[in-house]
Amino acid sequence: MSGQWNPEEEWLVDAPTIRPYVIARGRTEAQDRFDLVSLVVTIRPTTGNEVGLDPEHQTIVRLCRRPLSVAEIAARMDLPAGIVRVLLGDLYDRGYIAVQQPQPETDMLDERMYKAVLDGLRAL
Repeated sequence: MSGQWNPEEEWLVDAPTIRPYVIARGRTEAQDRFDLVSLVVTIRPTTGNEVGLDPEHQTIVRLCRRPLSVAEIAARMDLPAGIVRVLLGDLYDRGYIAVQQPQPETDMLDERMYKAVLDGLRAL
């Protein structure tokens, strides 16, 4: 190597940074309906011939045969959560997945829940 700048080498260095952006087709706006702990499950399998579904979409549909959180999907696919949320939005809009949101904090502050926990502890 002569030590001169080579644009092809620079592209290779930047490729891992560019890949997620390409996967999401340049879309970076994450879907608000997908919290990191939201559970995602497949409700309709893909045939593999659907227009507009990339291999990453197919992978999510296969992974979510059993419920997985958005964070788990991102970890298993080795992709940023924001990109996974964009892909999930595509699948949700096309009716391939269902999403169960985490309970709001106000539900968790229900006095009945605390009473049940205390009763359970006392029973020990």
